[in-house]
Amino acid sequence: MKSKNWYKKQLKRKPVQITRYVVQAVFLLFLLYVGIRFYKFYMHFETLGETSFVERPAAVEGFLPISALMALKVWLATGDFDVIHPAGLVLLSFFVGGAIIFRRSFCSWICPVGTISEWISRLGKKLFKRNFEVPTWLVWLLTPIKYLLLLFFLGMVIVMPTYGAIAFLNEPYNKISDIKMLTFFLDISGFGLGFLIVMVMLSLFFRNFWCRFLCPYGAFIGLGSIYRISKLRRNEKTCTNCEMCTKVCPSRIKVHKVETVNNLNCTACMACVEACPVKDTLNMTVANKKVSKWFIPVSFFVAFFLIIGYAKLTGHWETIISYEEWKILIPEANNID
Repeated sequence: MKSKNWYKKQLKRKPVQITRYVVQAVFLLFLLYVGIRFYKFYMHFETLGETSFVERPAAVEGFLPISALMALKVWLATGDFDVIHPAGLVLLSFFVGGAIIFRRSFCSWICPVGTISEWISRLGKKLFKRNFEVPTWLVWLLTPIKYLLLLFFLGMVIVMPTYGAIAFLNEPYNKISDIKMLTFFLDISGFGLGFLIVMVMLSLFFRNFWCRFLCPYGAFIGLGSIYRISKLRRNEKTCTNCEMCTKVCPSRIKVHKVETVNNLNCTACMACVEACPVKDTLNMTVANKKVSKWFIPVSFFVAFFLIIGYAKLTGHWETIISYEEWKILIPEANNID
């Protein structure tokens, strides 16, 4: 059992990382709460009113990236904001657009898949005393996969005419896409279960395997940081080449080998900054100006809650689908394709 003094030392040595772990756990619990409420909402209609009604949590729309992509296309083309799954469009737009400054903060701070992947990797490190490295040649082969997946989804949306995207948003299938997602996991196929088991096993051996090589959502958010307004800079004159920054990087970026970290996989977790033993050798910069290691995460969450608050106040958060429409759609969900 680790002593209280050990935890105090850890908090003093790497306060951002300890805070990040706490925030990850809080958001995971929050999303679990959202999932339970959504299940109760679903069961009310599935049982034809035999269970009590629970309001549908709009946050569940954060798990509908295809619908949000379609809605984004329509919004950019016509100026009409999606009223079917508005929260999904708000979240996608913020995570991708905000990455211009915040990089992939979503991935390292609140993404439930990223959080679970990190926890599994830590478990693997405890079991095997280390996380294994993916061979360089295999990294080159695996890295394009998430971008190819992203290209597939983006291409599908871009090629579709605007009127087709509008029609899709208003179709019954899109309206219950969140229900479809829920029933997929409630009655998961053998292939789906096998895929999840493989991802868990790979994450035990290789740190953040899914996030680094397969996640198209993370790849899309990463594109938002391509302008590189915020970046990590390493002072080569004071660097001791201890490689601590590289060792702690969840994305396995070779931080110690570059002067500026421009890698799109950087999640702004600040682990490397806190691991560096030499003061002012590794710093986050915004518009080429040095900022506190707290600047990116704090600014990200301030903007995150302000955007959600504004969306709620302006009526861009809750769906317009009525109770009566849910009453018709949900019992027929399995028949809607």
